[in-house]
Amino acid sequence: MSHISKWKITESEYVVNDRWIKVRADRCELDNGVIIEPYYVLQYPTWVNTFALTPDEEVVLVRQYRHGIGRIVLELPSGTVEQSDDSIEKAARRELMEETGYGGGAFMETGCLSPNTANHLNLVHCFLAKDVELIAKPQEDDYEQIETVVKPLPEVIEMVRTNKFHQALHTSAVFWALDKLNRLDIHA
Repeated sequence: MSHISKWKITESEYVVNDRWIKVRADRCELDNGVIIEPYYVLQYPTWVNTFALTPDEEVVLVRQYRHGIGRIVLELPSGTVEQSDDSIEKAARRELMEETGYGGGAFMETGCLSPNTANHLNLVHCFLAKDVELIAKPQEDDYEQIETVVKPLPEVIEMVRTNKFHQALHTSAVFWALDKLNRLDIHA
């Protein structure tokens, strides 16, 4: 029999409340009477990322500066789901098009993750997009400087194997995409 139960929230207040993140400070009570306070919960919008593959089996990536780690890195095209998006898939298509100019193709959701189950409220939806093509110019936001990079699939696999792909959620999306493509060779 399990001794695990949900925590009871007895008080809650937002200490940060803006467009990109909300930080909630909860006062939680456990079944045994122990009080945990403050317990911070991070509320981000829902995210999407896309492992986009061209007909020539090249992977569409983006290179950009990430202030959190202070580095310029290669990542999957990704972003937040906006209220104007009719569906999660449309958000993934929009983000891919905005960041890279690539579009079309067949999209399939490969999985859904929590960035951190301990204190993040949002989810990230991972997509595989097959047979995408360059059909427009990328649309940079004022606060983004993004370079589109297209690499052969074997090179991207090697980047993941050698820890040159730093974003954990994107690494998971690569794994799921390779599994759907029947290209997951765990013995290589």
